This record gives sequence, C-alpha cells and structure tokens, in this order.
Amino acid sequence: MKYDREFKEQALKLSDEIGVKKTAERLGLKYYTLADWRKDRKHKQDFLPISNNTDAASRIRQLEKEISELRLANEILKDALGFFAQDRKK
Repeated sequence: MKYDREFKEQALKLSDEIGVKKTAERLGLKYYTLADWRKDRKHKQDFLPISNNTDAASRIRQLEKEISELRLANEILKDALGFFAQDRKK
C-alpha cells in the first residue's frame, strides 16, 4: 500500500510521542513499516545542511505548539460532548 507524505509525517510525529508499537496499532500499520519510515527519516536528517536543521527545528517547535493547542481544544470538546450527552439522557 502507498501512503502519502503527509500521512507518513503525521505517523512519524505520533510515533515520536507515543512510540512505534502504539502508533502502528492505532493507524493500522505494520510495525516494521513505521520502523522503516523512522530509519529513513533519521538517515535523511543526518545529511541535511545545518541551516535546514535550524529551520526545521523552528518549524517543529511551531507545530508542537499547535498540536498542544489542538489537543487542549479536543479535550474541551470531548468534555462538552459528555456534558451534553448526560443532559440529553435526563
């Protein structure tokens, strides 16, 4: 199966956060597929020019902040959904 670049990047970020095994299970991927993607990413990063690493690090920080904000918003929405679901049962 062919996966697009965006999917791979998101899968790699998630695997950095929760681990390869959990990410593979959640996304329905084979463990070795995700492990290979991580190995390829590391290999490519080893050959990036230093200026790109700095730009990439800045972008990563920005995206991590955005992810954090989105997770918080998601939790708030989940809590609100639970609240309204309980209210509806009454």
